[in-house]
Amino acid sequence: MGSVSRKFRIIFTAALAFCVVAPFTLAQEPAQTKPPEPPQMHGRLLLVLPFENKTGVDGLDWIGEAFPDILNRRLNSAGYLTISRGDRLYAFDHLGLPLNLQPSRAMTIRIAQTLDADYVIFGSYTLGSDHELDASAEILDVSALRLGALIDQSGDQDRLVNLINSLAWKVTKQLDPRFAVEEQTFLAADGDLHTDAFEAYIQGLVAQAPDQQVAHLREAVRLDPAFDPAWLALGRAYFSNQDFTAAAQTLGRLPQDDPNALQADFYRGLASFYTGNYKDAEDAFAFDSTRLPLPEVVNNQGVAASRRGKDATALFQQAVTADPRDPDYHFNLAVALDHRGDRTAALEQIEEELKLRPGDTEAQTFEAQLKGPSTQQPNPDPGHAITDPGTGDSGIPLERIKRSYSEAGFRQAAFELEQVQQMRLESMPEDQRAAALVKDGDAFFGRGLVLEAEREYREALAADSASAPAHAGLAAVDERDGDSSAARQEAQASIGLKPNVPAYLVLARLDLQANQLNAAQNDVDGALRVDPNSANAKGMAMAIARRQTGNQ
Repeated sequence: MGSVSRKFRIIFTAALAFCVVAPFTLAQEPAQTKPPEPPQMHGRLLLVLPFENKTGVDGLDWIGEAFPDILNRRLNSAGYLTISRGDRLYAFDHLGLPLNLQPSRAMTIRIAQTLDADYVIFGSYTLGSDHELDASAEILDVSALRLGALIDQSGDQDRLVNLINSLAWKVTKQLDPRFAVEEQTFLAADGDLHTDAFEAYIQGLVAQAPDQQVAHLREAVRLDPAFDPAWLALGRAYFSNQDFTAAAQTLGRLPQDDPNALQADFYRGLASFYTGNYKDAEDAFAFDSTRLPLPEVVNNQGVAASRRGKDATALFQQAVTADPRDPDYHFNLAVALDHRGDRTAALEQIEEELKLRPGDTEAQTFEAQLKGPSTQQPNPDPGHAITDPGTGDSGIPLERIKRSYSEAGFRQAAFELEQVQQMRLESMPEDQRAAALVKDGDAFFGRGLVLEAEREYREALAADSASAPAHAGLAAVDERDGDSSAARQEAQASIGLKPNVPAYLVLARLDLQANQLNAAQNDVDGALRVDPNSANAKGMAMAIARRQTGNQ
């Protein structure tokens, strides 16, 4: 059990040391720098277990896995770090547990302690009347060994996503009673996702046979081509089935601002690499490394670059610096240095590799070559490789690529960086902090991440209640959620503080939707008074004019 726990502690901190100059973890954060937390709340690492099927209908077993899938995504959006399904299955496997086990309370505590989780969320579901599902959840505080109050939620089985979203909101509110995001925002997430597409997606996740995984997931994306988690799962299924061409094409469908874009591009890079498309592989790894430069990603970027005849020494040195205990990074740096003609430095690196992995016969052979007579001329231009290393014709071995990455490491590093950003914001004057939070909220909203956007806007108002842009942002969120009354109220509050184009346009859209054309025109006129060159306001004016013409 200890080895699994150490694995998670290592992967949850190694990435951060690579991405942040000052060492920082949640556990090590000085108490005086932490923002105040709700009473008795500690830590934000959550484990969500599959819910137990108490319906008596075997055909509804798949719903049990649906709960952690949606709860994980909603809780991540709410500012928590959830343990992924893959990491949960890893823990079950290394504890010798069946992957479909419904653990007892005692086993649940053991699993949580293995994964260093602060809280565990588990539950069950039964069939009610009129095609309804009745679900219940409990939150276990691992350190205090205390259960929270039972959380119940009922809903139409055909609207399963809404049911779990409502449950997720209640879970979040119990974890943090001060959480200010409205339930409607949770309900709006995946609001257009049909239960049939979601069922096919979950069936694809839990299927054992690769062909069944692919069949279910292809059906999921057919039923809902806009459901990005299904595209990611389908790409991963193709990759596991070694259909690398299909994997690269499928993973490439995820937009680069998707929350899973880093994972998708890592495996897209590997899939492209395995099909010999080294340029696409290098581009995919470079996308990841510029955003979250974990050593395995930087290493793979270097390997792909070297296959294209480029000098990747700097990238391999970066990987070695980030993780000096990985022998492959020393091996790759030795190869790159030898390509440069620097045999002395290459020999130092291969000797380091053999200290870490003494039985590596390829490294032993390479060491013997480096100690023997030199047949390679120094490279007069260190910016370019002296030969094409993809052929191996020079006698120098090929660099080694990393075939997997720690998803937990990726997510933990991103989460920790967000905490560092939060600490930086806490040190700002209130108006500046509010402006920075609104900017982040606008970025989230532009990517369709409405829950995250509302969280940022509400934090901005907590910092500065007179922030007109924050009220305008909430107006847009309420409009997206379909709450016209709340949207109008927030837009008017924003304009009352300071007239601005976004708030006026929310009002204009609401009035246009209600066919109140004169009021909509007045709203647009207000926006143009603030900014006569606003393209959005001019576009809205044209839409109103077309509606007026059509009504004549």
